[in-house]
Amino acid sequence: MAQIAQLLLYQQKDAELLKLEQEIANSDERKKYAQTKSYLNKASDKLDKLEAQAQGIITRLEALNGRYAEISETLKDFEHLDELVEGGADLSFYQRSLAQVISEIKTLKGEIAALTGKAKETCDEYQAMKKNVIAAQKQYPEQQAAYKQFKQSKQEQTDKINAELETLAKGIDDEVLHKYQAKRSERIFPIICQIKADRCSKCGIELSIADKEKVAAGKVVECENCHRILYKE
Repeated sequence: MAQIAQLLLYQQKDAELLKLEQEIANSDERKKYAQTKSYLNKASDKLDKLEAQAQGIITRLEALNGRYAEISETLKDFEHLDELVEGGADLSFYQRSLAQVISEIKTLKGEIAALTGKAKETCDEYQAMKKNVIAAQKQYPEQQAAYKQFKQSKQEQTDKINAELETLAKGIDDEVLHKYQAKRSERIFPIICQIKADRCSKCGIELSIADKEKVAAGKVVECENCHRILYKE
């Protein structure tokens, strides 16, 4: 039980450290800094994608315009259609050919118009995002400095608590302390909880028969549900 008593003292002091950590993590200074940092990290990839998308549109437009030029050349074959017909050419053949050419021209015009619109949208999005990125890049150093200053203002308290925890840790078995710190890193808190009416006082689950026997023998157990370390007075 002496070990549990020491752990409870350690946890009580650790709760003060956790409160400080949460205060720093939830501060406006950190939120603004973290949001801008995340935005800038993602913006780089987004700008690259928009640039690649724009290049793809340009390549496709060049291909369509090339095909349009080819069809324009084909249309020249129909400039002397009257002479060809008079010379015995099959009129129905040229009519079908002309219909196919006109149909393809309509399709090409539609796709070119759609791609032109898409190119404008992509360009506008790129320019707007680039503008936002420049603004964020200007804000980032100020926000980083503000967060660093706020964090530094809590450093003296943090150092004091850490020193007290280091002293308390000397009275705790290394293996037990390692297990405590592992659970702390998993964001489980409080880590040490009392057993009340054969149940975990935190999540309320009843102890198994095997764990009840261990507790009766004066041992500590781990909650099967929330994985906290349980003890009984």
